[in-house]
Amino acid sequence: MTDAADVPASQDPALEREVERQCAVLLRGVVDCVSADDLRRRLRVALRDGRPLRVKLGFDPTSADLHLGHAVVLRKLRQFQDLGHHAVFIVGGATAMLGDPSGKDKTRPQLSREQVEANARTYLAQATKVVAAHERQLGGRAGELEIRNNADWFLGFGFADFIRLASKMTVARMVERDNFTQRMKDGQPIGIHEFLYPLLQGQDSVEVKADVELGGTDQLFNLLVGRDLQADAGQAPQVCLTTRVLPGLDGVQKMSKSLGNSIGLTFSADEVFGKVMSVPDALMEAYYTLLTDLDDPQWRGLASSDPREAKAALAARLADWLHGAPAGSEARTRFDRLFRDREVPVDVARVVLPRAEVPGGRLWIAELLCRLKFASSRSEARRLVLGGGVKLDGVVVADEKHEVVLERELLVQAGKRRFARVALSD
Repeated sequence: MTDAADVPASQDPALEREVERQCAVLLRGVVDCVSADDLRRRLRVALRDGRPLRVKLGFDPTSADLHLGHAVVLRKLRQFQDLGHHAVFIVGGATAMLGDPSGKDKTRPQLSREQVEANARTYLAQATKVVAAHERQLGGRAGELEIRNNADWFLGFGFADFIRLASKMTVARMVERDNFTQRMKDGQPIGIHEFLYPLLQGQDSVEVKADVELGGTDQLFNLLVGRDLQADAGQAPQVCLTTRVLPGLDGVQKMSKSLGNSIGLTFSADEVFGKVMSVPDALMEAYYTLLTDLDDPQWRGLASSDPREAKAALAARLADWLHGAPAGSEARTRFDRLFRDREVPVDVARVVLPRAEVPGGRLWIAELLCRLKFASSRSEARRLVLGGGVKLDGVVVADEKHEVVLERELLVQAGKRRFARVALSD
């Protein structure tokens, strides 16, 4: 295929209109694009030759779950797919063992290969809540999803291979990275292995011959290293697109499961709805912009006039997105019954039960009440149930032999004043 850098603007007006249409979609919400002109050239060649762009996105399975913060850039990958381009999803089976220093103020703990493989098994099912997992014929081109694991090439690297890769980066260039510079100023240690991470991510781009790589703004340095390594390998340097980082529920730090401020893609519709309703009003602009395709006037007026309604509309929309309609409206009905109608206090305590002590995530209702200290004995617990004084998520439990399944967080109520949110430990 002709190098995109050598392709001038086409004399075909229809082709140019399509290039601009796709650019308008793909650059929406983008912070960094290196570069927009190169993206246009590559789209021009792809449309002219009928060869979809290869668009790379990688995630390290450092935990078992993806969350809405990950969904921001996954949505951008899906936009490329919907325009007929080829998505390359890289599971960082090797890089997760090293640990990405992006946005970190200290060295990340390293994971074992067994931990990484266990986490990786959950990633694809979660990612495909957002991206298309099958071949999609759009405009005569296939918007496919290609799954790769960088352990397939890095775990086969020899000592000499790593030395050659390390020789492609200078220390001076590496310490240009913002968080490395700040850590040095703060006297925080930086491990030599952390210098290797951008090189490994960049080598991924060489291995899969990426035309475009996506990432959050904290990934820009790594994406640019990929351009350098591709040029060194004789490939056309990839276009780098970054999206804004989604703030977590605390409104301060980026969304992260380890910080306890995330909304998981596997959360139930009720959990999604409830968590979104707890988001600070000031984050509505970021959440609407990064997680929906709605235009500014469609939500900004509502956010100004009725912040709660704007938040509820977003919560229902996200629940529908992850679980299908009418999950959002049903979750809203349950939420309103519990909270807006003041049946439940806002500051309900959260109780986490050790998973090892709840075989199969199931236990009898009487045992649960005893564990919560809502009853002093099983006989008292059974009397509470038979008297109609026990509710799970607002629904009365009338069977004293009811088996509670803790697949998700449950709201438990005993009598009029005792409440607890119950979940199992990870």
